Amino acid sequence: MGKLVVSLDGVVIKEVQVTKDKTTLGRRPYNDIVIDNLAVSGEHAVLQMVGADVFIEDLNSTNGTYINGKAIKKQLLANNDVVEVGKYKIRYLVEENADYEKTMILKPGATSPTGFGLPSGFGSMPTAANTNPASIKVLNGAAAGREVSLTKVVTTVGKPGVQVASITKRPSGYVLAHVEGHARPTINGGPLVGESIALKSGDVIELAGTQMQFLQA
Repeated sequence: MGKLVVSLDGVVIKEVQVTKDKTTLGRRPYNDIVIDNLAVSGEHAVLQMVGADVFIEDLNSTNGTYINGKAIKKQLLANNDVVEVGKYKIRYLVEENADYEKTMILKPGATSPTGFGLPSGFGSMPTAANTNPASIKVLNGAAAGREVSLTKVVTTVGKPGVQVASITKRPSGYVLAHVEGHARPTINGGPLVGESIALKSGDVIELAGTQMQFLQA
């Protein structure tokens, strides 16, 4: 997935792999990442992993959490982002060979370069061996009737900054998780409860005004 490289004055102190759903950072010894410095709050920030994405959220710390020099409350981390906590710098690095699909942006009326007439961001996707292939079929809007194969480990769908969800392929099946946005996606007419839910063929997902049906052979 990704890792955090903690440094002080240019000297690397530790490296931490991001493998847990929640990774806490702070001065107290029970944190996953302990930074023993008075400029760091006891419970300073938390990193949350949702599918392939990692968010960092400041826990109302005294001195704040900064990403690339800008104070943040909660933000999605991108490869090579530098998180600043006190005098410490924490660089977030993602493995280059990670098998993740980029966000598919649901933009009504737009067509993809492949000519499928899908929303912007629904372009061609590399295929991968899968004994039980799954796909999502768009049910409304300009792209109604179009079907996209879920060939990657993680596929994110939605409108960045508005509402985003991820569909993760696991050995036991596919799982939908809420990633971004105040409103949660709905499943078969009801809001997503909890962090994630297992998908079954025929489930109807509504996200950012677009309805999609999950289909699996």
